[in-house]
Amino acid sequence: MLFSYLALACTGCFHVLWIIIMKKKVIAAGVIAALGVAWAGSTWYTGRQLEIRIKKMLTEANAETERSPYTTGLELVQQNYQRGVFTSQFDLVVKPVDGVAQIWLKSGQTIVIKESIDHGPFPLAALKSFNPMPVFASVKTMLVNNDVTRPLFDPTNGQPLVGMDTRISYNGNTRTRITLAPLNRETDPGKLSLSGGEFTLNADRDGTAFSLSGSLPTVQFGMINENGMRTQLTLSNLLINGSWFGGLTGYGGSQTVTLDKLDFSSDGGDYGQLEGLKVKCRAGLAEGGRTLNSGIDFTLNRLKLKNQDMGRGTLSLSLNGITGLAWHGFRYIYNANAQEAMPQLTGIADNPEPFLQAQADALRSAWPLLLKAEPELTIAPLSWTNNRGEATFNLSLLLSDPEKLPRPPRTGAELVKKLDARLVIPTTMATGFMEQSAILRGYKPEEAEKRVARQVKDLSATGRMLHLTTEENNSITASLLYTAGQITLNGYKTSPEVFDGISGRVLNLPVPDALSGDAGTSGHE
Repeated sequence: MLFSYLALACTGCFHVLWIIIMKKKVIAAGVIAALGVAWAGSTWYTGRQLEIRIKKMLTEANAETERSPYTTGLELVQQNYQRGVFTSQFDLVVKPVDGVAQIWLKSGQTIVIKESIDHGPFPLAALKSFNPMPVFASVKTMLVNNDVTRPLFDPTNGQPLVGMDTRISYNGNTRTRITLAPLNRETDPGKLSLSGGEFTLNADRDGTAFSLSGSLPTVQFGMINENGMRTQLTLSNLLINGSWFGGLTGYGGSQTVTLDKLDFSSDGGDYGQLEGLKVKCRAGLAEGGRTLNSGIDFTLNRLKLKNQDMGRGTLSLSLNGITGLAWHGFRYIYNANAQEAMPQLTGIADNPEPFLQAQADALRSAWPLLLKAEPELTIAPLSWTNNRGEATFNLSLLLSDPEKLPRPPRTGAELVKKLDARLVIPTTMATGFMEQSAILRGYKPEEAEKRVARQVKDLSATGRMLHLTTEENNSITASLLYTAGQITLNGYKTSPEVFDGISGRVLNLPVPDALSGDAGTSGHE
């Protein structure tokens, strides 16, 4: 009897448990169904909001371009928009504006970019890449192959050269992965080879802060020079990294480009290498974003020419004190003058000289506006170091506002408010550098050593005779200070007229044959 009660109790328990399990399955199925409906609804709503946002962005972009004095004469148009529950597609078309002169596209030509969008909060493209974080949308951008863009597809056998995948967050920030396809194009007489590359671009919704980083492992250029020799440039491990932010004056931040090695060969033989090249562009906003300080730094770890180690060098160039008013005035005048010349610049691909001349003329007409801020240009330092010493050059140049001068300036020298420069070249360093240069020109090492030793002594003596240089601690030195119309050259005050006479005699001095393209009477190349 006891076992019967136990069996009955167990049966009842299992029955209750089965009912509970079945109810949980029903509930779970209901939850899953509800989530599916919610996901479908949210993705549909996201697609609708995205369509509205894209139209607004294109309208704002075209309006901004139209307001700019340097309009491109092109506009962005949205075509073939197809919105689904989970995905949308449309074509972004770049086309000429009717009645506006431009040089980029002919009448009837367009550039078409196909945009494929996966709606958030969980885009299918993101899920495929095992990225479960919710985002507003995921966008794949592809350039369409047509008559205008076909040259970009030919080197890759019809495949897109550039691919872009963008994740758009709900706050409007974007993260774009840019991939470059490998290519190998050979034409007569040129060659271009690219191993591929990948970059990441981050931007905020307002376009006031962004960063760019990425790399190109190998790039090769081949060509025939003016002497009919086949030459080749090879770039190894090109890296880019930087970030920028906006302000009232412009953008501040930094961008660094590094290159492990650049090889230059001619007819199969190595001619030269640059190793450890680093270029850093920098800009900083001061006075609450109303003033822009900018600069560029170059660093080269080694220069080799025909297996000779020529040394290493640095250059740090800065331009400080540009106000927002001066910068925006410069940009407005430059863009307006450049745009005015656009209608005459046809056939730019075949003959770019008129375009470059127009840009130079526009720059020449606008640059005086930068002087309203009385900016300061500094070089600190320009240096070159070889195995015998280091030569340095430092410069500080403070410019004047032309409107504050008693009369319109007739020369650029009249715009100088203050100039402070100093040059130091160790004699041993100069001798070593000139000996290597002479050997590259074809002199034998013994002959180069004798000729260069004499030439360095002659140059030093000539500089002292003309009061241009002095000799301190076995170094050739020179200093120049100009302020308030007074010139101090190597510690001695002199008048501008006397200095002009010295400068004129310097310009007539012969160049040492060890540094020129003429190897003298020795018969060397």
